[in-house]
Amino acid sequence: MMRKLIGFGIWLLLFSACGKEENFVPDYPVNYSSLLTDPNLSRLSTPGGAVSINGYGVAGIIIYRRADNAYVAYDRCSTVNPEQKNAIIIDDPSLTATDPVSGAKYSLYDGSPVKAPAKTSLRKYTVNIAGNTLYVRN
Repeated sequence: MMRKLIGFGIWLLLFSACGKEENFVPDYPVNYSSLLTDPNLSRLSTPGGAVSINGYGVAGIIIYRRADNAYVAYDRCSTVNPEQKNAIIIDDPSLTATDPVSGAKYSLYDGSPVKAPAKTSLRKYTVNIAGNTLYVRN
């Protein structure tokens, strides 16, 4: 009987610690495409460049060209109080982006938080290049 009580206690402890993910950014459909020669994407012509595009995702999207020439895309919605839909702003130089409301800062290389109060990475989207066209989707 004692073993069952201990087992139940351990089970209860393990599952009571599993809670809802904090700072969850909703999953909105994203289907963006543009020619890489589009003047709005001119900052992506060199590694380290980033652009913000409104009208997609929760608070817009950020597309970033990493030093290895890979493209990554994130939702602009800060993971700090995402229900407020605060759009992060690309910093200068464009290695990070900042939530102007909370002061949270995120790496554009991988979307990870680099300054509190952010604890959760930015929502990431899939980027594909086909010919001369860039696609961002989820």
